[in-house]
Amino acid sequence: MARIGVISISDGRDHVHARNAGFIQSKQDALVAALRGAGHDVVVGDDLVATNALATSVSRKVAAADVDVTVFYYSVWAFPHFTMLAADATRSPLVLVASTDPTEPGLVGMLAAGGALDQIGRRHARAWGAPDDAELIATIGVHATASAAVRSLHGSTFGRFGGRPMGMNTAVANTDQWMRRFGIDVEEIDQYELVLRAEKADAAEARKAREWIEQHAAGVHYDGTKLTPELLERQIRSYLAIRDIIAERNLDFSGIKAQPELTENFATMDVTEAFLNDPYDWNGPKEPHVCATEADMDGALTMQIFKAVAGTPVLFADVRHYHADRDIWDLCNSGQHATWYAARSDDPAENLAKVNFYPEVFFFPAGGASVQHIAAPGQMTLGRFTREDGEYRLQLMLGEFESYDDETNQTLMNQSTPEWPHAFARLDAPGELFLSRFGANHIHAVPGDHRPALRAVAEQLGVRLEEWTRG
Repeated sequence: MARIGVISISDGRDHVHARNAGFIQSKQDALVAALRGAGHDVVVGDDLVATNALATSVSRKVAAADVDVTVFYYSVWAFPHFTMLAADATRSPLVLVASTDPTEPGLVGMLAAGGALDQIGRRHARAWGAPDDAELIATIGVHATASAAVRSLHGSTFGRFGGRPMGMNTAVANTDQWMRRFGIDVEEIDQYELVLRAEKADAAEARKAREWIEQHAAGVHYDGTKLTPELLERQIRSYLAIRDIIAERNLDFSGIKAQPELTENFATMDVTEAFLNDPYDWNGPKEPHVCATEADMDGALTMQIFKAVAGTPVLFADVRHYHADRDIWDLCNSGQHATWYAARSDDPAENLAKVNFYPEVFFFPAGGASVQHIAAPGQMTLGRFTREDGEYRLQLMLGEFESYDDETNQTLMNQSTPEWPHAFARLDAPGELFLSRFGANHIHAVPGDHRPALRAVAEQLGVRLEEWTRG
C-alpha cells in the first residue's frame, strides 16, 4: 500500500504533557493499528513531541524512513510551533489529523497548527475522526497513494521515440518544466534505433508471439497486403526492440511518434504499444509499461500518474466523435487500447478472445495490424494533464464505458473507423463544456472512481484542478 509516518504532537508544558501522555499514546496506538490493518507500512515517531528539540529530531527520523506521507496527530491541545519545526524537518506531504474525542481539544490543536502552516504557505491536508474510523483511515490512505504517485515521478526517465507528430503541439512538453515540476528526465531516442533493433530481434520469439496471438485472438484477418504474418511479426519485433531499449536505458515510461515515418515506411506501432501497456504478453504476466502513441508527452505523464494511483493499465484514446442522440462519446484511436480493456480480466485468453487484429486502413501505407475491440463496460475515471498559458492543470471527470448488442456496436463503430479499438463513454460532463474546455485531442481512463486520490495529486503538485460534473 503506502509508507505512512505518524507523529503525535503534544502540549509543551511539562506537567500537562505528563498528564496527557497516556491518553495521546492510546490514541496513537489505535490510529497506527488501524492504518496497519488497512495494509499500510507505518513508521511511528520514537517519542511524543512535547519539546522543540523533539519536534525536529523525531520528524527527521521519520523522514529518514522515506515515508510517502507524514501524519501529524493531534489528540490534545498542541503547541503550534512544534508543528512548524516538525514540518520543516520533513519534505513529505503532510496530513494533519485530529482526534474528535471531545474530552480533549484535539481539534483546537489541529486548527492552530494548520493556520500556522497556512501563514508560511506550507501545503497540507486535514482530516479528523476517531482513530479507528474507516473513513478517516481511507482518507489518509488516499493522500498516501497520491504522494506515492507523485514521488514515483521524481527520478524517472521518459523515453521519447521521435519528435513532434504531425504538428501536434499538445503532444510536446517542455523538458525543463518536466524536470523542475515533476523531476522527470527525457531521453530522446531516434526512431531509426527502433527499426535497426527490430530487424535484429529474435525471430523465434516473434514467431512464437504471432502463433500465440493467432491461437487466442478472436481473429487475425490477414489480407495478403496490408496484414500478413510477416508484417505482424515485424510489429512484434518492434515490441521486442522497444522492450530491450527500455531495459538498457532504464526507461520508466515512453512514447512512440510513429506517424508518418514508421506508418508509411515500416509498420504501425499498434501491436507494440498495446502489449507494452498490457499486464502480460506471450511470456506470461509482466508489469505494464506506459507507452503513449504519437509520443504524446502529457498523455504519457497522465497515464503514468493514473497507473500509479489505480494500479491498472491505462487507456489512451482520441476523442473521436460525440453521438449526441445517445449522449455517448466514441473514444477511438489507432494506438494502444491495451488488450486488457477488452474484458479487464487477469486471464489474457479471456481478453484476447474479444480482440480482432485487422489490416490497417488507408492512413498507414506501411500496413500492419490494428488491435480492435470494444472496451468492457464499467465505471471509469477519465481526464488528462493539459496546459493553459504554459501552466499545468488536471482536467478530471467520472464516466461509464458502455457496450451494446452486436448490431448496435457495429453501427456505432462503422460511423468512425471500425478497424480500430473503441470505448463508448458516457461522461459526467456536459458535451458543450467538454468540447469548449478540454485541452487536447487525447484522453485517458482507468477503471473505478479514483478522483479523491487524483485531487490530492493535483494539490500536492500545485496543479490547478478542473473537475467537471453535470451538477
